[in-house]
Amino acid sequence: MTTTKKLYELTIMEASSAIAKGELTSLQLVNSCLERIGAVEEKIQAWALVDREGALQTAQRLDRELRRGQRRSLLHGIPLGIKDIFYTTGLRTEAGSPFWSGFVPSYDAATVARLKEAGAIILGKTQTTQFAYLDPAPTRNPWNTAHTPGGSSSGSGAGVAASMCFAALGSQTIGSVLRPAAYNGIVGFKPHHGRISTYGVVPLSWTLDHIGILARTVADVALVFQTIAGYDPRDICSLDAPVPDCLNNLESQKTPHLGLVRQHFFEHADDEMRHHTEKVVERLRQAGAKVEEITPPPSFATIRDIGRLIMAVEGATNHQEMFAKHKDEYGPKIRGLIEEGLKTPATDYAKARQTRLQQYADMEPLLHQMDALLTPGATGAAPHGLASTGSAVMQGPWSILGVPAISLPTGLNKDGLPLAIQLSGPPRAEDRLLAVARWCEKALKVQLQPPLD
Repeated sequence: MTTTKKLYELTIMEASSAIAKGELTSLQLVNSCLERIGAVEEKIQAWALVDREGALQTAQRLDRELRRGQRRSLLHGIPLGIKDIFYTTGLRTEAGSPFWSGFVPSYDAATVARLKEAGAIILGKTQTTQFAYLDPAPTRNPWNTAHTPGGSSSGSGAGVAASMCFAALGSQTIGSVLRPAAYNGIVGFKPHHGRISTYGVVPLSWTLDHIGILARTVADVALVFQTIAGYDPRDICSLDAPVPDCLNNLESQKTPHLGLVRQHFFEHADDEMRHHTEKVVERLRQAGAKVEEITPPPSFATIRDIGRLIMAVEGATNHQEMFAKHKDEYGPKIRGLIEEGLKTPATDYAKARQTRLQQYADMEPLLHQMDALLTPGATGAAPHGLASTGSAVMQGPWSILGVPAISLPTGLNKDGLPLAIQLSGPPRAEDRLLAVARWCEKALKVQLQPPLD
């Protein structure tokens, strides 16, 4: 294998190709990731648990399969991280909570099981904010450890950015995959709500919880998505529809028609983020994209409030029994959310669900008019300090509507921190959105690596 990259710096596609050609083994990949973790984990704190022995044993078994000509998939032998709200057989799942300490599930989350079947190696569990809400994890941003990595998929974002694993699973209720991706300079993707099973994942809000993927390229995200997506009758919100062929359609996008959404998004972005987004739009235009401004419907104005109310009530419902026993062990932010939900009248929740349906109906035609809608990826670069995981205002609308969305790294700010744009697409059309994202990735030619070495 001819490359100047260290093994842990390879993309999934590069590593997969080298494994298929016999130029690289799973064991070499795992050892490279473990070496990287040993070098930078003390500074970043991305991992709740590293399953060193389990990963090495799995790699050896998978290498024996390869020698017999039994390659399971393109993910065969690829080490991945799993957010610590996903159940993992024999490995602790603690959800960032003191009173879940030591809990070991007896079964795998649906996504973890599908990854294992595909030959992926579970390297360990990545840090999460408590129960995937706002109380911060100990993780730090690899670009500057005085800054937040975002949340709630904090360890997944930082771990991938710091090249400790090739990709990681996360979850997004409001902004918990795409915001860490933006802050850490990597790609983050959440598909249509229900496209990936949440079975075996600690819930926050069944209406809003999405499974998402963090990786270093659009192709890598598409590969992991294709592996874990699909209907699961064990998940009451699972989408019973064929999964589009994202991998074969990834290079299909010609010059895209993009809708720039300034209203709602630019008013929440800082000056640097607004200016950067405009510069990115101009670069995409120069590459051939058609970009026109669109205005969201009036009902869009209350979308954040609607999402907050739904999340509070459903979060309270999910946590009510545990909360009665462990109230004082909950972090202050999730405690406040649960208390808010417990006090909310049922009629308010019903009205919010009805309003959300109307907001979806109002917004859907605009999503179909364009190949994708473009907004800033976050309000700005990762904020200084570790007491907050940053604002989810940019990601929230697409989580509340449940439509596919992706974050793409697009450069650095004046202080050397990553900036990003966000693309959202039509309902259930992940293949179209990923193809647009791949076109933009090629046009922008931005690949970021934090200065850890």
